[in-house]
Amino acid sequence: MRLFAAVLPPAEALGELRTALAALPADEGLRWTAEAGRHFTLAFMGEVRDEVLPDLHARLGRAASRTAPFPLRLRGAGHFGARSLWVGAAGDLDALRMLAERADAAARRAGVPMEGHHRYTPHVTLARTRTGAHADLTPYLDGLAAFEGARWRAERLSLVRSNLPTSGIPGERPRYETVADWPLTGR
Repeated sequence: MRLFAAVLPPAEALGELRTALAALPADEGLRWTAEAGRHFTLAFMGEVRDEVLPDLHARLGRAASRTAPFPLRLRGAGHFGARSLWVGAAGDLDALRMLAERADAAARRAGVPMEGHHRYTPHVTLARTRTGAHADLTPYLDGLAAFEGARWRAERLSLVRSNLPTSGIPGERPRYETVADWPLTGR
């Protein structure tokens, strides 16, 4: 199954973001993520074998038990080249980065082959450029530059399954399912 570890923003934070996005222009060159797909990915694991799941769950539980809840909020915007647009974060970013490192280490130690290590950039993907399209991200970057959502507490580490589209219907989006989560209980 295709899995990743994540922090899921609360409905209120996603509602604030939805309101901010509604004020921005439409661009046919962008494929917007569904609200259910807006999360802080901490460690993308890809396809995970069933036999490593018990160890993965135990290790992610330990990672959560070593991490105290921490404040976050959605803030500003950024992009990865011309291919994706995202909203950033503010708050205790050191705690978010540490949780990402712990989730990555938990997956590696459980036997999940992980990509090479890279510096974690806290973000929630908003849109991707459609294949073959050119999208000007400037209006979105400018429109979200001053966006500052309300503060909330990250209190759980979630293991999420990504179900990729299989119907072949244009515009079909991945479906996300939380398969396990653990409270952040560290001090």
